Amino acid sequence: MARQSTVLLLLLFFIAFFAASSVTADLHWGLTSFDIHEAASPVCNGLSGECAADDLDEANILPEVTRRGLSSRTRFISYDALKRDRVPCGRRGTSYYNCNNRRRINPYRRGCSAITRCASHISPRADHVVSPQPQDSCRFVDSSRIPSQNINSVGVTVKQPLKYPFLKSFYHHPCEGFVLPPPPADKKRTGPRPCPVCYLPVEQAMASMPTSPSLSPVLKRLNYATEDNLVQNKSGGSAFGGYPSLQQRNEYFDIKEAMTVHCGFVKGEIPGHNTGFDFDNVDRHEMEQCHGVVVASAIFGNYDTIKQPKNISEATKRRACFFMFVDEETEASIKNTTTLDNRRKVGLWRVVVIQNLPYADPRRTGKVPKLLNHRFFPNAQYSIWIDGKLELVEDPYRLLERFLWRVNKTFAISKHYSRPDVFLEGEANIKAKKYDNTSIYNQLEFYKSEGLTPYSQAKLPIESDVPEGCVIIRALTPITNLFTCLWFNEVDRFTPRDQLSFATVRNKIMARVDWSPHMFQDCERRNFVNQAYHTDVMKEMALPLPPPPPPPVVTSKLPRKTLRQKSLLSEGKKLPARPDRHRKAGPRGGKI
Repeated sequence: MARQSTVLLLLLFFIAFFAASSVTADLHWGLTSFDIHEAASPVCNGLSGECAADDLDEANILPEVTRRGLSSRTRFISYDALKRDRVPCGRRGTSYYNCNNRRRINPYRRGCSAITRCASHISPRADHVVSPQPQDSCRFVDSSRIPSQNINSVGVTVKQPLKYPFLKSFYHHPCEGFVLPPPPADKKRTGPRPCPVCYLPVEQAMASMPTSPSLSPVLKRLNYATEDNLVQNKSGGSAFGGYPSLQQRNEYFDIKEAMTVHCGFVKGEIPGHNTGFDFDNVDRHEMEQCHGVVVASAIFGNYDTIKQPKNISEATKRRACFFMFVDEETEASIKNTTTLDNRRKVGLWRVVVIQNLPYADPRRTGKVPKLLNHRFFPNAQYSIWIDGKLELVEDPYRLLERFLWRVNKTFAISKHYSRPDVFLEGEANIKAKKYDNTSIYNQLEFYKSEGLTPYSQAKLPIESDVPEGCVIIRALTPITNLFTCLWFNEVDRFTPRDQLSFATVRNKIMARVDWSPHMFQDCERRNFVNQAYHTDVMKEMALPLPPPPPPPVVTSKLPRKTLRQKSLLSEGKKLPARPDRHRKAGPRGGKI
């Protein structure tokens, strides 16, 4: 009997020791636990940012034995703990002790723990995850139809950068399940059209903006060539571009950590100061004040009219810069139709008048701010270029989140809606007389001699060699700046049809470094811009139509023969038979 009592006491002792060192206990088992620091610790109710400052770091977590033990108020162990039929429930998502409970037990809702670090006052980085809400997780937006203020009601919680990367798999982007629907069946409209795009609300898109500069593979420092004594060569180019030789062109594709390349403005150290494409110092100062997002456009030769962006949030109006580059001819037209205020602004656009244009062709001049906008905005992080014929109808931060940050890219441009092949695009340009046919033919033959081949499925995952280059979304990093510099050099050397040279520059850079542009669907581009006609086309459409030809004169004077036939018919008589035209009449009316 004494031996059995000893065994029972030892058993109870081990059970008590197990209860003291267990991680957690449950009231159903009759075990209790307590935290000696519970009274001094703040309560985290799951709201972002309330207790991130008081979270314990992993190195400061107290030892297990000091944090938990048997409650001083309870000196016994319940008999429920000794029941051998207490089998834990193995059904996922239900209570560990009750399989009959269908509700979700103890759902995770701690918004600010030491492991997630989700305080909302800390700006997130590029590796953020967004936790979707059960309803309204995504808005499939046709932004040209719906105002942005009605879209900002999606309840999405932006988490902080995960301290443990493996936890990213537990979170999902609100637009993760979005699938592009098939185009509607409309036999009357077979051409390109916009398609739905899943955007984040403006506030969440802003919170997703990376706090550190985007990565630039290999290339870290990019400098720009300047020359005082320019010598024109036979390989083409202009004085504004510096006449780079073919040897220099090939050397620029050998990407290194530090490089110096031709990138326009070669006549001086300061772009726009006696370099061609000149502008005054007040405009330069305004450009240098842009430290975040820049939206840029241009109109030269009075080719288009200024179109104000729509659906831009008030926060974006305060944080982003909008610049419109024009020549003196376009400025005169603007003054005739609207008013420039004392800050030289028309609506959201800050108008910059360019003097000493480097090219006679307005289309080639427009490629300077389009491809070299990093030379104008040295302190900006991101830029969005839209052609002067386009009207922006979506917030820039939503575009950056959708086409750059979400897919972890630094350069985005839409694919051509129908032609993925450069040579087919060249033929279409020749047929439409977009530029001198001989120049287009020579450019394509040069690329063909370098190894450019027609597009085929063998080039996958590259989906197209031809962009629809009227919109460019990019981070202003050394590698993207190099890409646009070399792309501009091709435009300067050959033709201003930049879609013909895009694939050659892209392929040569992709062969050297781990970098590629994001080419999205053209229907997505048409979702956030409205396209208008150029000014000359609109003038032709506005011309009055030529007057219609006068109606034929109706007269009652009919030939005598017709009147006689009419009278015979009214009397019910038959008309006389016509003479046989195949027979000739004789001298007396007889037939021969």
